[in-house]
Amino acid sequence: MYDAIVIGAGPAGLQAALTLGRMHRPTLLLDSGEYRNGTVLHMHNVVANDGTPPAEFRSTARAQLAEYADVEIRDVGAQTVTGGEGAFTVLLADGASVDTKSVILATGVADDLPPVPGLQDLWGVKAFSCPFCDGHEHAGRSIAILGPAPRAEHLIGLLGRIVADITVFPVEQEFSTDERQSLESLGARVNAGLVTAVASDADGVRVSAGDDEQTVAGVFVASGSLRHRAPFADQLGLHLLPSGSIEIDDFGRTSAPGVFAAGDLAHRASLPGPMASVLLAAAAGQLAAVGVIQSLMAP
Repeated sequence: MYDAIVIGAGPAGLQAALTLGRMHRPTLLLDSGEYRNGTVLHMHNVVANDGTPPAEFRSTARAQLAEYADVEIRDVGAQTVTGGEGAFTVLLADGASVDTKSVILATGVADDLPPVPGLQDLWGVKAFSCPFCDGHEHAGRSIAILGPAPRAEHLIGLLGRIVADITVFPVEQEFSTDERQSLESLGARVNAGLVTAVASDADGVRVSAGDDEQTVAGVFVASGSLRHRAPFADQLGLHLLPSGSIEIDDFGRTSAPGVFAAGDLAHRASLPGPMASVLLAAAAGQLAAVGVIQSLMAP
């Protein structure tokens, strides 16, 4: 019987396991090998790790966790979580089952991209969603934004002072006259036709819209959606927020006693949605681990 099983070994899960290990709480960390930033070459906006490859970050964290006798790591995913506070059973993908007093869900989310041919191949390498993570690397260069006008306007506001120029391409639905004029008033160029494909081109991206082609340094996606990587929120009947994320309190507690969540799949109700940030995910993992320890100490 573990004190905690942490499902997911991204920044949130790794930090949760570290905090629990330092408090000598028997902990099992499950690593499925799937990560939201799995295709990313370098992570940014992470103090002391700006430019570090995510794989290197994970490897270093795992090496440090190996120093803690109370933390066990298994390279296997989880399939189901059953039971209740103080007595959960987690069925693993290899057929084994393990018991725990509490669970931390840190499986993260996956990005469902708009149906643009070639976009998935460029994701995390030349196509991005987060201006805080990847905007600076395009300073003084041309970029394209793919997606609907309202979300494109938000990206223009963040990236306009960094990049040389921006061209916005509609995806799935052409812009109205008002939308086009609004985007242009922000200093962006607007392509009339729907984007039909993107492809790597030397050190940039070739964006096609029918017979029109334009080469830019990189692409930022203003459409698409997020989905949970694992079914545990449904299995456990956890309360979800309008964003689709798991609702948590300040210490990662979910609506089910003994179940905690951290990282991109969860946020507090006071926030509009999760923010893609390695630092914030790790901080959430630490808070969830503290929440677990508090629950284990309760009479």
